[in-house]
Amino acid sequence: MTERVLLAGCGDLGLRVARQLQGRGDSVWALRRMPPVGDTSGIHWLRADLRQAETLRDLPPGITRLVYLPTPDRRDETAYRATFVDGLRHLLQALDTGTLRRVLFVSSTAVYGAHGGEWVDETTAPAPPGFNGKALLDAERWLAAQSVPSVALRLAGLYGPGRLQLVERLRTGQVRVPREHPHWANRIHVDDAASAITHLLTLPAVQSLYLGVDDTPLPLDVLYDQLARLAGAPLPAEGPAPAGIGSKRLGNARLRASGWVPQWPDSRAGYAALLDK
Repeated sequence: MTERVLLAGCGDLGLRVARQLQGRGDSVWALRRMPPVGDTSGIHWLRADLRQAETLRDLPPGITRLVYLPTPDRRDETAYRATFVDGLRHLLQALDTGTLRRVLFVSSTAVYGAHGGEWVDETTAPAPPGFNGKALLDAERWLAAQSVPSVALRLAGLYGPGRLQLVERLRTGQVRVPREHPHWANRIHVDDAASAITHLLTLPAVQSLYLGVDDTPLPLDVLYDQLARLAGAPLPAEGPAPAGIGSKRLGNARLRASGWVPQWPDSRAGYAALLDK
């Protein structure tokens, strides 16, 4: 059945989702504050600001699926709450929920706290250490309390084309990494993140929560050393673990069991392909 899908926020990840949905034959609308000019992709662009309810008055009727994946314009608590908590409420109030069969909220594994390298999955209690994770968790919980069917996808750290800032920092010697005590890193290729969104959006029966992550958590020094070798950069020096990011190993068993299969199950291979090594 052809779906009428609205992407609320449509940057790099959203565009990849849009292409996959169009490949299925779905009609795609995408909402941004500043839509592109002269786009010929077939996406129906909408100019609106999720933070301002009055800009959402003329949304298309009959939307059957909604993906909520905006990006705040600043990295502070006010911007995150306005975008994820208030914006989500504004949008659902503006849409015809009578035709809406599923809302997919793209969240983050930032909702989890420090876990001492232990395995974390959908049954692990969230304990966000930062304002970003707290805002996302509040939005998740608000959405779950609404009458519309919904699912939250908590994505791990994205990498992929155009997302190689870490490699550049390695090349310029700006990266430090803990070595004596492993600090675990979790990643997902942006194309795999897009395929997980499309999969969960159209799966006949879903659970309320999934972790979006590849198969292979890695100690941070193992991942960064491999990237340095691929990039021809010096190995990073010893240093502290990243602030505000607990050490944990994220499991994707629930998403895998639903039928999703990542193209890049190990980020080392994914980065190698990106760097053409």
